[in-house]
Amino acid sequence: MQRYFAYMLLNNLQKKGSRGNRSGIGARGKPDNQTTKQPDNQINQMNRTKYPWLNGPKKNIHDQAGTNSDRAVYFGFDRVSEKEKARKVYQHFETIARQYDLMNTVLSFGIHHLWKRAAVDLMGLNPGDRVLDLCGGTGDLAVLADRRVRPSGRVVLYDINSAMIQAGKCKPSYRRARKRVDYIRGDALRISFCDQTFDAAMVGFGIRNVPSIRQGFSEMYRILRPGGKMMCLEFSRPTSAVFRWLYDVYSYYGMPFLGEVIVGSRKAYTHLPASIRTFPLPHELTAMLKNIGFSRVTQRNLTNGIAVIHLAEK
Repeated sequence: MQRYFAYMLLNNLQKKGSRGNRSGIGARGKPDNQTTKQPDNQINQMNRTKYPWLNGPKKNIHDQAGTNSDRAVYFGFDRVSEKEKARKVYQHFETIARQYDLMNTVLSFGIHHLWKRAAVDLMGLNPGDRVLDLCGGTGDLAVLADRRVRPSGRVVLYDINSAMIQAGKCKPSYRRARKRVDYIRGDALRISFCDQTFDAAMVGFGIRNVPSIRQGFSEMYRILRPGGKMMCLEFSRPTSAVFRWLYDVYSYYGMPFLGEVIVGSRKAYTHLPASIRTFPLPHELTAMLKNIGFSRVTQRNLTNGIAVIHLAEK
């Protein structure tokens, strides 16, 4: 079923965004329970020679890694199983989806918009590129990428939380771009596309919430074409000792207070600073990306290291 959905979506991509002799984009994995059911014979009748992505190469790396297993990982400062973290993260974003963008702007004093623009600019996207926005949430990075790859390129926003996707689709900013973006609900640890599908993949402020960070990056590596670009924008810790102390005070006391006032949930924003502290340091993340297979890995600190951009190539 999910293959049929991806076929319909990416047949449209081929019509609107094909370049040269590229093959189309294809889906893999289990059916999404929110996808409209279609007769199985429609899939069987498809011309699999004409649409080779239906039988594209697949690697079961998520099975080898033990997706959503009982392996202990961090949720904030608590050690929980991968399955429990996935459940808690989903509930967290279900709670804050409607106020997510407002809270981002309030908590960062609007600076997150500058960070996102800088991150997409550094990717060097070109018209015609096909881009995956993993853990895309409300689509800020997706619409910025769309402006750089249109008219022949396409952007696919991929997120597990339907409330976040819906909140992004309803945002008044960049309405035309949001209509051009394709939305898929799916698991970052089981990306529903064939190997070597995209020219670029990006993730912004989302990878630290994935149960297995390494596996999430491994999936991004898998779906990239050789030479494809990867960008990760994520929170980190300030480099200045004084600024780090001020940031700790703000994040441990100011953020939860604002979360309670604006969202009505202090607990939701107590998790945020804890998740930042347990996320790999920039040099540790660089080492992880190289170990996965990425090359030309670079990093750029933003606002004294509060946020860091990692760029890499396959």
